[in-house]
Amino acid sequence: MRHGGQILIDQLALNGCDTVFCVPGESYLAALDGLHGSNDIRTVVCRQEGGAAMMADAYGKLTGRPGVCFVTRGPGATNASSGVHVAYQDSTPMILFVGQIGRGMVDREAFQEVDYRQMFGPLAKWAAQIDDTDRIPEYVSHAWHLATSGRPGPVVLALPEDMLSATSEVADAKPAVYVRPKASIEDLERVGDLLRNAQRPVLVVGGPQWSNESRHRIQTFAHRSNMPVVAAFRYQDYFDNRHPNYVGEMGLAPNPDLLKLVSESDVLVALGPRLGELTTGGYSLIKVPNPDQTFVHISPGSEELGRVYRPDLAINASLGSVAAGFADLELGDTSRWRARTMAARQSYDAWSVPSETPGAVKMEQVVAHVSDRLPEDAIISNGAGNYTAFVGRYFKFKNFRTQLAPTSGSMGYGLPAAVAAKLVCPEAPVVCFAGDGCLMMTVQEFATAVQHDLPIVVVVSNNGVYGTIRMHQEREYPGRVSGTTLSNPDFAAMARSFGGHGEKVTSTDDFPAAFERALSAGKPALIELMTDPEAINPRTTLSAIRANALNR
Repeated sequence: MRHGGQILIDQLALNGCDTVFCVPGESYLAALDGLHGSNDIRTVVCRQEGGAAMMADAYGKLTGRPGVCFVTRGPGATNASSGVHVAYQDSTPMILFVGQIGRGMVDREAFQEVDYRQMFGPLAKWAAQIDDTDRIPEYVSHAWHLATSGRPGPVVLALPEDMLSATSEVADAKPAVYVRPKASIEDLERVGDLLRNAQRPVLVVGGPQWSNESRHRIQTFAHRSNMPVVAAFRYQDYFDNRHPNYVGEMGLAPNPDLLKLVSESDVLVALGPRLGELTTGGYSLIKVPNPDQTFVHISPGSEELGRVYRPDLAINASLGSVAAGFADLELGDTSRWRARTMAARQSYDAWSVPSETPGAVKMEQVVAHVSDRLPEDAIISNGAGNYTAFVGRYFKFKNFRTQLAPTSGSMGYGLPAAVAAKLVCPEAPVVCFAGDGCLMMTVQEFATAVQHDLPIVVVVSNNGVYGTIRMHQEREYPGRVSGTTLSNPDFAAMARSFGGHGEKVTSTDDFPAAFERALSAGKPALIELMTDPEAINPRTTLSAIRANALNR
């Protein structure tokens, strides 16, 4: 006989779960009791449910296994929804367990009562409630399979507290089987036929169910075929940025030459990405629904094929099987593609040279230094904000799964993701880039890093504004500043008050030494950069945006 909480935790352990992120709540005490007796699962106590869910997302990205998060009912669940939304848009395997009111109080608007099936229905692949203790193994097995199959994503399971505390003799379910659709020989040959007749092909990489092996195979294929490779938005770590065939990222404020390369392609092969709004410039770069190019779309999720763009060839397959097939694909003489790829690479190299921005602390120089200084296995995380444009443009990602950044554009993601990254990859340096507004959304998780002795480094750009919104504000309503000015704490002092290392940088020249001290601090560290709000992005200034708007 086991109580439901123990059955649940045993089932997680059987499926290989080794880490749980949580904020405790009285609604799932039995599950916490199950964790107390577990030698297989590490419990990471977080400070806010949104941060805990974002940590679970980052864990899922790094491992390919579901990130597991426990939160309590009502406010706990609503806080966690931000991380669930990230996992959904990023196609990350994740399972969120939500403590729920007792079954005998349903539909009375009991204390913190919410119907999580309705609440999370649009945000998750499946949202359900386990009402029978005997069915816990069944539900967990279903959740594990669903979170990892097809296009991966989050699953939400509500846990009535009396169901968890009840006892049962139910047997455990066997571990989940990972389902990976395979590309057929005929499909791969059709890709080969299309490429053999192409004059201006482009490969776009991204999406779920990749591996380091897949990455190496695609890099080998691209090099052998002289084909240019583009990363979808925030998938820059899927292809070594130093590789001669890598030509840039399709995303926010991309290289204009890159946009031209894609728009003028005659065969466009999307290896995994959804080709969402930011990758396609608001669905304008590629014609909807019929692309001007011959369009090949490969995805492990069949629901993504034809969702926006009608493909000439749709392949429902995991990227592992496709990469293996591409490694054996013979295209004949592709020397005709070489000059175009070399020109695109030269444009990318020129685009990646830092352009000077206003202010005493220059983000372009900071990011370039971090990129040059860190080893290849270093993991970089960030949330959302204009500061991320500097990271995306000037950091060179070398290894697979060294970029943790939300395609959903969620502020506050960087710090929780860095915490999870250091737990999963303790030997790798982990650096979080954040803006002042972004950091304050989840800054309490710096305490989680201290509590769990995780020596991450946070580099925060303090310019006193919600930069992205201020940029749009100046463009649409020049000079009419409203709601975008921030009054910030002393971030360096705050880091020290948490028990970490903290210092402030007021000149670019001082950053390298400060960064070395942060890396060697042996505890969570934060470097506060006093940046100029005029340096709103790598390409322009707030004053220039305002002037252009006034002159329209």
